[in-house]
Amino acid sequence: MTPSPELAEIVGAAPLPRTEVIKKTWEHIKKHDLQDPANKRMVNADAKLRPIFGKPQVSMFEMTKLLNAHLR
Repeated sequence: MTPSPELAEIVGAAPLPRTEVIKKTWEHIKKHDLQDPANKRMVNADAKLRPIFGKPQVSMFEMTKLLNAHLR
């Protein structure tokens, strides 16, 4: 799968399997401490994730759907 330009800022521009895209996105989330401390199922968007999410916070289940929209 080829990531969109917005997603490429997080996972790189090279084509990747969907599983690898999810893994690299989680690495970004963990590295920048973006999980909501009160509810670990929620992910807070930083400047790189906001264009992908379209809002300041999403659930981890919704995140997968939003990431799929940025893969071709």
